[in-house]
Amino acid sequence: MKQRDDWHLTEIIGHELGRGDPFAAAIRGTRMSMIITDPRREDNPIVFANQAFQDLTGYDRDEIIGRNCRFLQGAETDGAAIDQVRQAIAQERSVNVDLLNYRKDGTTFWNALFVSPVRGDDGDVQFFFASQLDMTHRVETERTLARQKEIVEAEVLARTQDLEAALEAKTLLLHEVDHRVKNNLTMIGSLLRLQSRSLPDAQFRRTLETMLERVDALAAVHRRLYQNDDITRFDIGAFAESLAEDVLGASGRSDIMLSSRCETVHIAADQAAPVGLILNELITNAVKHAYDNGRGGEISLGVRQVDGHALIDLRDDGPGFDPDAAFDGSVGRSLVARLSRQIGAETEWNGAASGTHVSIRFPVAS
Repeated sequence: MKQRDDWHLTEIIGHELGRGDPFAAAIRGTRMSMIITDPRREDNPIVFANQAFQDLTGYDRDEIIGRNCRFLQGAETDGAAIDQVRQAIAQERSVNVDLLNYRKDGTTFWNALFVSPVRGDDGDVQFFFASQLDMTHRVETERTLARQKEIVEAEVLARTQDLEAALEAKTLLLHEVDHRVKNNLTMIGSLLRLQSRSLPDAQFRRTLETMLERVDALAAVHRRLYQNDDITRFDIGAFAESLAEDVLGASGRSDIMLSSRCETVHIAADQAAPVGLILNELITNAVKHAYDNGRGGEISLGVRQVDGHALIDLRDDGPGFDPDAAFDGSVGRSLVARLSRQIGAETEWNGAASGTHVSIRFPVAS
């Protein structure tokens, strides 16, 4: 009886529909929930509901026909979505929304609702056709994924905060280490300088002073590491310029000018000490040997980065040197050679009548 009644209800659509019409049969037999409402009647009631709609909602045909479909709404149905449907019906246009609806037994389901007007030959809306698709599984899956995403994001945030805290603690520790090393080196230098004043051997005092200059260079490196916010990198360009100014200032040689073209070049923190010592050797060597006997001049210092390598150039306008004999037994050049090997650097010394040119090229550690 119910199937025959459903068939009878489809016959109210006056658009060449009848018992033998395949469109009407499709509406009745499809597994998709469908209803038809009549806006010409008061409150736009439902005038047809197929079996799929009855199965989806749990209501019998007699409980559906003649009612506005709002009876499927409940406390948690989104008012904004309902307003979209109302406005579309009032404006006689199609609408597609997701609604939380309620079955007869009170359980909820997510309804992918599509409503479309059906017009007669005169263009007036005679019916509204509505299809419903149970999207509960999809919505619940999306909500589950959203909750899982929130959980994962919270865990990532917590882990990130833990790592940031660990990094901050590590940074503070390394800064403290660099600060203490710098202080200790400064203290050692001061004690040795105080002791050197009582040494009768002038040559020994000069040798000790050279060693103390290297201690000062290391202290300067650790001072910059302590002041740097990034514990992994060291700006060798800024350090080179500062060190050259310090060496010239300590020498008391106002007749030696400094021309610097030092760009920002970041190297790994563990490269800082050997590179700092190399720079110290090159600059102090120029001050002591290129400008001895009161001769003034200009030192040119350049630092730049090319193709993943740091390039350091130091030039003086002194008398140059004899490459075959100038460095026999030179402690300074031996130290530069060893430190260069430590950082994988290529070092070239060029001496001519126009002065000495030293270039150092080494890979910048990532």
